[in-house]
Amino acid sequence: MREDYSEKELKDALMDNITKFLMELGKGFAFVGREYTIPIEGTEEKIDFLFYHLYLHCYVVVEVKTVAFTSRDIGQIGTYVNIVDDLVKTDFDAKTIGLIICKSKNNILAKYAVNSSKEPIGISEYKLSNLLPVEYRASMPTIEEIENELR
Repeated sequence: MREDYSEKELKDALMDNITKFLMELGKGFAFVGREYTIPIEGTEEKIDFLFYHLYLHCYVVVEVKTVAFTSRDIGQIGTYVNIVDDLVKTDFDAKTIGLIICKSKNNILAKYAVNSSKEPIGISEYKLSNLLPVEYRASMPTIEEIENELR
């Protein structure tokens, strides 16, 4: 991926590696859709990724951010969790879970933001080097090497 990548490029990279991505999420995740569209009163909401967890019997809404986590992200994911609970889940499904995958996060801010919501929400940082195909990793400098060069 190039240095100044977009959310679409990041999502494309994740889709190219969906099996690896599902393994990263853990056992029991089934892919439901990308840019999962839900019509809401004449408009549409697009959820980055929607999964179903086979063991927990619930939907998992995943939002991908190419920037650091902000407290506003909680409102967005909370809204999507409520939409899926209301319009997609059945009586047999458990409460929907929200997951924000972001470039970085301030753990204290993330704790306060998550605690402000009644929805089950998690926040995780991604490491771009983990998205690179194995054949390219050896030829690319690590983040530490780049930072050392810039000093």
